[in-house]
Amino acid sequence: MNEKVTNIANKAKLYWNERTKTQKLLLVASVFVLMLLIAALIALSFRTNYAPLYSNLSLAEAGQIQEVLESRGVTTEVANDGTTILVPEREVDRLKVDLAAEGLPQSGSIDYSFFQEQMGFGMTDNEFTVIERSLMQTELAGLISSISGVQNANVVITLAEDSVWLNSGQESATAAVVLDLAPGTSLDQTQVKALYHLIARSVPNLPVENIVLSDSNFTSYTYQEDDSSYAAGSFESQREIKQQIEADLEQTIMQLLHAVVGPNNAIVSVTTDIDFTQEQRTEDLVEPINEEDMEGLAVSAERITEFYEGTGAGEGGVTGTGDEIPNYTGTVAGGDSESERTEERINYEFNRIHKEIIESPYRIRDVSIQAMVNPPEGMMQLPAQQMDNLSAMLNTIVETTIPATVEEAPAATNRVSISSVPFAESAQIENEQPAQGVPMWMIIAAVALLLFIILLIVLLLRTRKQVDAIALEDQSTHLDIEEDEPIRFTEKEEKEEKKQLKELNQLANQNPEEFSKLLRTWLSED
Repeated sequence: MNEKVTNIANKAKLYWNERTKTQKLLLVASVFVLMLLIAALIALSFRTNYAPLYSNLSLAEAGQIQEVLESRGVTTEVANDGTTILVPEREVDRLKVDLAAEGLPQSGSIDYSFFQEQMGFGMTDNEFTVIERSLMQTELAGLISSISGVQNANVVITLAEDSVWLNSGQESATAAVVLDLAPGTSLDQTQVKALYHLIARSVPNLPVENIVLSDSNFTSYTYQEDDSSYAAGSFESQREIKQQIEADLEQTIMQLLHAVVGPNNAIVSVTTDIDFTQEQRTEDLVEPINEEDMEGLAVSAERITEFYEGTGAGEGGVTGTGDEIPNYTGTVAGGDSESERTEERINYEFNRIHKEIIESPYRIRDVSIQAMVNPPEGMMQLPAQQMDNLSAMLNTIVETTIPATVEEAPAATNRVSISSVPFAESAQIENEQPAQGVPMWMIIAAVALLLFIILLIVLLLRTRKQVDAIALEDQSTHLDIEEDEPIRFTEKEEKEEKKQLKELNQLANQNPEEFSKLLRTWLSED
């Protein structure tokens, strides 16, 4: 047994001695990493996973529950600023049942189940009113808390009291709501109006003006009537819209000019005249279906034809004629008579168009563009042809920006002003700009450094191979030596020494630094 242990130890020592310094470091590092991995696995296997038992507790109640758990020997942790209690995950269900049997947690709110438990013939009106108000507060707080961004809500309601007098006006209820918003959450006017309407419709006889809404940071949210998301009537919003339109036009024109004259060689200023009058109108139009004949579509037609024929008409004449009027000849009796009457009725239908038109909240009435271009180096201004092309391009932008319905604005040529003058700070601006490419000298230096590193690595690898080969040959020579051949041993030793001297001489000529390091290593080993 001892021989086996000795052999294993000798083999391990021999294996260790045969390894290079780098291989030894890798072996030690591998063993160290393996030990760390095993230790981490052991630590994870014995680690206790905690899960929330209760959350959103008050500090007093969290302390009470933690005291009960510690008295039972249960390990606990506290999170979320003391509002959440964590216990071992495998004990969560059991602890919830045990604590519920003891009446913990004691905090709670009145819900509809409370009526089923407490309702009875002995409940007074005041008790019923208190329970009803608490129920409204609880349900409304839960409804508001379910909204995204609202962590919690506290609601206080004062219900309107019924008057015993018939002529007295009915009182109104009031409500105060405090919101606990999530970090980074803010309410806009649309959300505030939605909350006001939600609260007003949840409580009987509660007008919007009797509601007070604020958050935990004492920020008050008021209800603003006739407010829209656009708010075009506000001066600030109008100014922001005007600045945004001008900035967009300037950015577009700058991109076009930079593509022509180069970056940092153009300055643009845009001024706009915007009409913020919003028009809303209703139109009822009647149009013919056939616009050429200006006729509608015949939806119904009626034709009536009457024909009469008679013979042997009696003697007659015109009333008030004959003997009564001198020199007037009367009608001769006898003869046949015919009569015909035709009546035609056609009902036409026309297109009836009903339009409710809401115009845009703003309209660009006029645009003025002022541009300055820096000419190329050595020139005082750009050529006339190029200036005309730039002016035509800017005029096109103006014509496409202003609606065709604007007739009072001046011509497009009067809205554009472009000039070409040398910039005083153009050289400074160019110097301040970062380089667009890598300088050539940096590329050459990087390539030279890379070649030097590659050459150094090759030399180090070659030297290490030579040293390893010398060590292996020396070891094999010592193992093959026999004690009964002293002369042969001397000859081999001389050959090996000559060979080693030759290799060392070659190493000293090729890489003096590595040779000096090798000598220092041998001296330290001796």
